[in-house]
Amino acid sequence: MKIAASVLVASLAGFGFWFVRSSAPPVPEAVALQGPLPALTPLAPTPRARFTPTPSTRKGYYNIDVVGDFTLPATKTITFAGAGRNLHVNQDRTKLFRRGFSAIEQGLMVPNVEIWKDGVPPQGWKSALQLSQRSWIIYQDYFANPFGLKWARNGNLAREVLFRNPPGARTENRNTLFQASTELQGGCVGFGDCPPTGWKSTYGTIFLDIENEGVSSGNEQEHANLYTFMAKTIKENVSPQTKIGSIAPVPHNSFGNSKASHYTVNPDWLWSMPARQTSTSKQRGMPDDIVGKSFSDYVDFQMPGTYYLYPDFDYTIQHTGDGDRHWLASLLAEQEVNLKLSPKKRIAWHWVFNTQNSEYNKSGKAEHPAPPAVAEGMAVFYWFTGAYGVLFWDDHNTLVPDQPTPADPALQGLANDRNYTVYEHYIHGLWRLFRHHGDLFNGRETYLNEATECSYDGGKTWVGYNANQIKTRDLPFVRAIVNGDQILIAATKAYARPDQVSQVMVRYVKNGYSFYTNLSLKGDSIYLGRATMKRA
Repeated sequence: MKIAASVLVASLAGFGFWFVRSSAPPVPEAVALQGPLPALTPLAPTPRARFTPTPSTRKGYYNIDVVGDFTLPATKTITFAGAGRNLHVNQDRTKLFRRGFSAIEQGLMVPNVEIWKDGVPPQGWKSALQLSQRSWIIYQDYFANPFGLKWARNGNLAREVLFRNPPGARTENRNTLFQASTELQGGCVGFGDCPPTGWKSTYGTIFLDIENEGVSSGNEQEHANLYTFMAKTIKENVSPQTKIGSIAPVPHNSFGNSKASHYTVNPDWLWSMPARQTSTSKQRGMPDDIVGKSFSDYVDFQMPGTYYLYPDFDYTIQHTGDGDRHWLASLLAEQEVNLKLSPKKRIAWHWVFNTQNSEYNKSGKAEHPAPPAVAEGMAVFYWFTGAYGVLFWDDHNTLVPDQPTPADPALQGLANDRNYTVYEHYIHGLWRLFRHHGDLFNGRETYLNEATECSYDGGKTWVGYNANQIKTRDLPFVRAIVNGDQILIAATKAYARPDQVSQVMVRYVKNGYSFYTNLSLKGDSIYLGRATMKRA
């Protein structure tokens, strides 16, 4: 790979390598308005649900009925891999599907109703879930334990892995990547819908979460060969409707740092490196039919996203420097960068608590929930990037409400000792967007992203900024979706004080439309509004 005019940057925490060009993208020039300001069209604000959030003193509980019924558009998907399905599943097994989620991760499925867990199901039994409602996260333990592939925990062991047993081998070795990937075909057993011959997995979505992509220099090719072979073999053993992807590699992982330089990166090496035979790969069973192909050629979606650290939730610190953490700039920039690097559908993982990282203040444990505006904003702004789906994740599963505070300080603020009101604000964001505007997500919509034209000087000049440029200029964030004569706008002034009022104008002057409007944003609340545009 050529790296002229680029700087090789090692990733954080062993997550691989990427190439970063030395210069930031050009800043778009503001365009002066010619003539008087056209008449403004008011937006119809999207309603907010009236609900009393669960008190911050209550732990291990959230109220899923803070909003009424709504469903996700067929063009989008959200897998629930969060905590606390047990709080409502006995009352109504289908409740999550009527609160914006479209699929359930297998670890939260109802035994012997949604997935059979007591051996082989009786003849004639079938899961209550449709294929599209089934998801599975496959962690590195799947490869490392039953199949003895230590490579799953340490990518530098790639050259020791057997792709499959060599032709003519006298004994059948189960500890091959082929066997581990092929045995996923048995996923149909738990749903009672295996075909009479030629089993294929009938999960709707399979997420790989191996996280061994960081390797030392010289091991890249062997590692890329395994990832390519694994993706191809899994695809051959799942149903035609099953989509597969991986939390890593992605075209680019910003790790929550929405820097200007990220907009000029090349795709991550493990995402795009073509498979090549090495001095030992053919003897270890690597087939020639993957040569020239990469991991990205076989997966159905990419997973750019970021877990938040506590600084992203801290309203008392600066968030406007190029390297400063910023919850919304991070959420948007991760998508803006990756949608330019790959045409694959995007599914981000969302976790509404801070992830654990001892290097950042108050990030040692995951005890800090996202503030209400951040949780609601995640559920709104993310979809304005044109993304396909979300994996809504938590590091805990079953919730038992109102447990006493653990005596051990190390356990305080974790799992059942957390306040889960943040889930209510996230679901409220989904409800505001999809309950009221789901019709716009029909596959014919246009996502403006950084081409959303705004004026910050009362309509004199107009400019479209990317997320980093908005962050570093400390401006309100605005994103728009256009579908026919309909325009939907999301806006907020991130980290603003409750009494702060921010003004911004938005226009859309393309495809025969001449639309101008003015927004007055209060505090850091999430504004959502819609209008019918008139022809010029």
